[in-house]
Amino acid sequence: MAKQLLIRDVPDEVKEWIEQERHRKMLGQKEFLLDLLREAKGDRAQQDLFKSNARNTLMTTISLPFTFIDLFAGIGGFRLGLQRVGGHCMFSCEWDKHAQKTYHRWFGEVPAGDIREIDANSVPDHDLLAAGFPCQPFSIAGVSKKKSLGREHGFKDQTQGTLFFHIARIAEVKRPPVMMLENVKNLLSHDKGRTWLVIRSALEELEYVVFHKIIDAAAWVPQHRERVFIICFDKRLFGANPPFEFPEPPKAAQRLRTILESKPDSKFVLSDHLWDYLQKYAEAHKAKGNGFGYGLTNLDGISRTLSARYYKDGSEVLIPRNGGNPRRLTPREAARLMGFDDSLDIVVSDTQAYRQFGNAVVPKVVEAVGRQVVKVMAWQLQRQGNGCLLKRP
Repeated sequence: MAKQLLIRDVPDEVKEWIEQERHRKMLGQKEFLLDLLREAKGDRAQQDLFKSNARNTLMTTISLPFTFIDLFAGIGGFRLGLQRVGGHCMFSCEWDKHAQKTYHRWFGEVPAGDIREIDANSVPDHDLLAAGFPCQPFSIAGVSKKKSLGREHGFKDQTQGTLFFHIARIAEVKRPPVMMLENVKNLLSHDKGRTWLVIRSALEELEYVVFHKIIDAAAWVPQHRERVFIICFDKRLFGANPPFEFPEPPKAAQRLRTILESKPDSKFVLSDHLWDYLQKYAEAHKAKGNGFGYGLTNLDGISRTLSARYYKDGSEVLIPRNGGNPRRLTPREAARLMGFDDSLDIVVSDTQAYRQFGNAVVPKVVEAVGRQVVKVMAWQLQRQGNGCLLKRP
């Protein structure tokens, strides 16, 4: 059994700081203090980060104050993760009224609505643009043909009519030093790779250096959830080769049983009719050689990916029960499966809660990636030598 740690006579100003920071990061006191200790230990262990790379040694820091905007904000997964590494949100945008309700409850503000109606010039200056944007197809045509027709080319034409275009137009006007984008992993193969080709080309045309990687959240939460993270640094500010590396995943194994409620409501148990249907559906597809079917989860392992359609039948993540039909996750368990703390109230219906958590980004993954971004920001501030905010070109 681990030894207990008791600290007496903590100065009032330190206690006040702890309370302010844990409320800002929306963490319980124990979780905040454990995170702080892990970060301190990790920073010491990482003091030689990038040492093998002769370019520069980064400043080691737990957090670095910076500003960000939260586009396609959903319920605020990006915001939670970025706040934990020193970020301050200047602007948020989300069109779904149910997600707006949750966002308002958690952060005290209602996001702006349809991004297509946002004037880029009205968006506050910011150090980082965050967006978990929808994946849409693009039309690719030759630049020479567009020129001959007197039409615009590049991202202005190729992305017009897609929601990604609105990220690009805000980036063109506001020139955020850093962008952090997230999408389903299929973005890279969508439309035979053409979608990713247009997105990357658009970002590079705007003079950003682009890094991307598919990250499985299973190292942080007990769920197999692969998403592509796209990190962009303004080439005019950071140069052509900023020392960014994606985070290494934690070593500790995740277990689904750690997020389960002790006494879930019986309404989440599958009816005989639905359970019979799911079993027959799986058997039919198995006979055809397909892998479709329900996912009866190993409680000492991780679950399948939680999707926005979970409210329909819960088939992708079912919890086994001794001597009875399996059950769905409760909304609170779905929140925990995504890494959302119990202090965050669920203020919408079960159906909307499942949709919101199934569409969300895992805050702990954003935090891990954000910490690596902050190190590059610190490196840039060190290069500038003035210790101030990032200078925009």
